[in-house]
Amino acid sequence: MNKSATQTVTEFVLLGFPGCWQIQLFLFSLLLVVYVLTLLGNGAIICAVRWDPRLHTPMYLLLGNFAFLEIWYVSSTVPNMLGNILSKTKAISFYGCFLQFYFFFSLGTTECLFLAVMAYDRYLAICRPLHYPTIMTGWLCSMLMSLCWLTGFLGYPIPIFFISQLPFCGPNIIDHFLCDMAPLMALSCAPAPITEFIFYTQTSLVLSFTVLYILRSYTLLLRAVFQIPSAAGRQKAFSTCGSHLVVVSLFYGTVMVMYVSPTYGISALMQKIITLVYSVMTPLFNPLIYSLRNKDMKLALRNILYGMRISQNS
Repeated sequence: MNKSATQTVTEFVLLGFPGCWQIQLFLFSLLLVVYVLTLLGNGAIICAVRWDPRLHTPMYLLLGNFAFLEIWYVSSTVPNMLGNILSKTKAISFYGCFLQFYFFFSLGTTECLFLAVMAYDRYLAICRPLHYPTIMTGWLCSMLMSLCWLTGFLGYPIPIFFISQLPFCGPNIIDHFLCDMAPLMALSCAPAPITEFIFYTQTSLVLSFTVLYILRSYTLLLRAVFQIPSAAGRQKAFSTCGSHLVVVSLFYGTVMVMYVSPTYGISALMQKIITLVYSVMTPLFNPLIYSLRNKDMKLALRNILYGMRISQNS
């Protein structure tokens, strides 16, 4: 049977979260506030890194790029979620669904790679402080950031294209708030175990490689921290490491539940909640956990706000 005879689905229906109209309005308001705060928090980090010359170092350039990534990552899902909550049809076009699928996974992969690069940067800064300026140069930092973006966006076009070519002849209802791998494969009229195996293998390899590298880096890093003679130095290093590890645990813990461990025993509602944590809540918490606790970052933001007040009063 050819594709034209079976490809009858032109749009998908994203059910989102269940509940009456009052619950839907509450979810809309909550998600809108979270989205705005995420944009403001990560946008503030980008402005601070861009406008304060003291933050033009590899660590803060990585943080600025990471904040930029978080804005796009949360924007790949939340605006459509907000529109779907208020929509009666809750429909997304066939190509719009796969476009969201591509950007969601590409940006998520890029985030995994950025977290690994940032762990490498912290390892160099604490374990090899004398060699740090000569190893983590501006050129190497730019190269690593470019590789993160390119690898994230070049890794999924082919597998997602093949998934989009599968026959979808109905039904078209996705019990989720975004277009994800499992619900899309469940709607396909023809099984594609090889395509599914390749996709999940690729995702598992990215997650496993980056999380193992991060754990190795922080193991070496914590070992070096214990050897710092001064209590103040140990406390500062622990504060930095602790912030990074909270972000890594929050993101990887929820992502690996969805894409590495089996999800057959997890209810649809719980899968939505887990996805909501790493796709929406993590980008909100990252500015607070990762950057805004940093003294240099807070000073830069204070100077920017002070400069804005002076310009408004003048």
